[in-house]
Amino acid sequence: MRVEMLIVPDCPNGPVLKERLELVLAGRTDVELAEHVVEGQAEAERRGMHGSPTLLVDGRDPFAEPDAPATVSCRLYRSADGRIGGAPSMEELRRVLGIPGTGTGGADRAAGRAG
Repeated sequence: MRVEMLIVPDCPNGPVLKERLELVLAGRTDVELAEHVVEGQAEAERRGMHGSPTLLVDGRDPFAEPDAPATVSCRLYRSADGRIGGAPSMEELRRVLGIPGTGTGGADRAAGRAG
């Protein structure tokens, strides 16, 4: 599986997403994680970026709304419980990556950020 992070320069939520991905993917040798800094609208359109940060799993954005336009703006994510954050929660990442949860709700908080 190929997992890519698309971010704009100095995106404050890029490091949050990266940290959560590293925790969720720890020990997985079958996943390639890449990070790309997107500099403009044309590149956002070419890469399929729907705001920063965007997560692509095998080239597809599992969080994008149908027909969402490409953009280099900031992006917000809504969790299953309705909370809004600048990056998907670890629970949501596990879900879209097909990784079973640990059953310990504290793992998200251990990452330094709830949600």
